[in-house]
Order: sequence, then C-alpha cells, then structure tokens
Amino acid sequence: MKRRNLLTAAALGAVSLGLGVTLSQGAQAADAPGVAFVYLGNPGDAGWTFAHDAGSKEAEAKYGSKIKVTRVENVPESADSERVFRDLANKGNKIIIGTSFGYQDFELKVAKDFPDTVFLHATGYKKAPNFGTYDVRMYQGAYLAGVAAGYVTKTNTLGFVASVPIPEVVRNINAYTLGARSVNPKIHTKVIWINSWFDPGKEKQAAETLIGQGADVLLQNTDSSATLATASEKHVHAFGWDSDMKKFGPDAHLGSVVGHWGVYYTAVIQQVLDNKWKNDPVWWGIPQKAVNLEDLNTSAIPAAGQKDVEAKRDQLASGKWDVFTGPIKDQSGAEKVPAGKTLGDADLQRLNWYVEGVDGSLPK
Repeated sequence: MKRRNLLTAAALGAVSLGLGVTLSQGAQAADAPGVAFVYLGNPGDAGWTFAHDAGSKEAEAKYGSKIKVTRVENVPESADSERVFRDLANKGNKIIIGTSFGYQDFELKVAKDFPDTVFLHATGYKKAPNFGTYDVRMYQGAYLAGVAAGYVTKTNTLGFVASVPIPEVVRNINAYTLGARSVNPKIHTKVIWINSWFDPGKEKQAAETLIGQGADVLLQNTDSSATLATASEKHVHAFGWDSDMKKFGPDAHLGSVVGHWGVYYTAVIQQVLDNKWKNDPVWWGIPQKAVNLEDLNTSAIPAAGQKDVEAKRDQLASGKWDVFTGPIKDQSGAEKVPAGKTLGDADLQRLNWYVEGVDGSLPK
C-alpha cells in the first residue's frame, strides 16, 4: 500500500497539477511501446518511491530502445490521480503502473475506458481484464529482521514505527515479532502509529518515544530514514526499510529490508511484449529474489544470530515454509493458526489482529 510526498520535478508533460514528469533518456524506436510509472512521492525519499524507481530503471536498462519510459512523480492518492492515469492512457502508453495502494479505484476506473492498455497496480486486490495487481512479501524480510533483533536486544523490547493500520502493515509488525520471539520468547514489540506513510518529523518523534519506552531495536513501515537516524542519535539499533539505508546511521544499522521491484517489472514488461500477460495477482518474495534482508551488521549481530538469519532465509527461499506457519497465537493467547497450517494469501491480505508479543491494540 503506498505513498509519498516531496519536491516536484520539472514538468515536461501536459499533466496538470504541477506534477513532475520525466522521460527516459536515449534513443527509442518511434513505435516503442510506452511504459508509464506513477509515483506518490519523489525517488529521493530513499524509501518506497526510491525502491520502485530503482526497479523501473532496472527494467529500462534491460529493454533499452524497445520501450519508452515515462515517470510521473508526486501524484496524490485522490481523484487527481485519475487525471494522470487518463492522460497517460490518452498518450498511448501500452503499460501504466500505479505504485501506491490509494490509486486503486481511480486507476481501475480509467482502465475500463482503455481496454487495450495494461494497467498494473501495486499492493491492491481488485481485478479486471486489463487490470492486475502485484506486491512483494516484505513481511518475509521483516521476519528475518526480527530474528536478528532477537539476538541484539538487551531490553527484550522492540519498537515499530507504523504508518497506517492496514493489513500490509499489521503483517509486518506481526512478522517482526514472530521472528524475534522465535529466538527469544521474552521479547515484546511496542508500536506507534503515525497515520502517514511519509512524515519525517512524526517518524522521528515516534522513534524517540519508543526508545523512551525501552525499545532498543527499531523497525519501521514508513518511508523516510528518520527512524534509523534517530536510533543512531540515541545509540540504539534499527533497520532500513524499502532500500539500503545504512548511510543514514551506519553505527545503528543492523540491516535493511529491501524490496526488489525490478524483478517483477522486467518480467511483466516481457509478458506484455510477448502478448502473454495475464491479470492474475502476483505476490513475490524471497523465493523470487523480490525481497531480502541485506547488508547485515556482522559486528553487532552475534555469529549465532547471523547463522539463524541465513537458515530462515534458506527455509523461505525453498518455498516450503512461510512466516505465518502455525502454531501462532494472538495477544489473548488464542490459537489463530494451528501447527502445520499456514495462513493463505487471502487471510494475509485481511489480517487485522496482533500476534502474541505485540503490546497495545490496533487503532479502530
């Protein structure tokens, strides 16, 4: 589900609203199919938009003059986005990609008017003949971060800076906690919701509050580097999110949960070019190398912890085990997932409860 807001790039297109539009560089064939990416924020945010932009550039590098890439930045998740999607469709783009959850209904509305254009939507759940959704399993990386955190924490208290209370974020909080408690059952996770995807001031404030409550290892599901930077200032540990954020707090950084969207973008563009694209939902993770916990701090994480992270990564990569495999209890101690059972994707996409070990309650 997603986001952003930052500086507007130079406008080169006819899109209104003062939105930034950038075209790919280099020569393309006059009839090269257009591939358009719509961003909530600016790639400079080092988070969600940065990761999608990196993925778009990976695909652009692979296909070169075979495609013509357009990127539109700083598009709000509102009716204004409909105008952007409609403009891109009117300009003849073959593939239009909305990279934030809040675009779903607006993008779908436009898709119905342009049946020959393929519309792709990140993290959504709706479907139409020319409209498909895709996501990466960030919760798998969050679980591995939890395993590492379980070895590093001295207070047995973890902190999580959360954006908005939707299943995606709840999954990541739960996965982080499950990973940590798999190696240290005494751990509890404290959560602060900032009700925004990107707000460095609120992210910093939330991180400071969590540290004040005893949390000494932090993870986030927000888009700036403020959580890691604050952890560095306060001499505790944290992880990067979406991209490798080590440079924002090298001493505090334990690793970064990174989404590799280019794995999907390169594959789906080829499918469309070959007329083999289908509108089935796509949700890739560690087995497809679409997610990973990277740049581990081998000085801060004990050798046993590093070994456990690698072992769990291998299990996930095999596809034979996943994070939400039982037995799993909720906060009340009630069994939610029996031993030997694994939550299916449909259940994961409507997850609305905390696992045992997460303090507090979900916002209403």
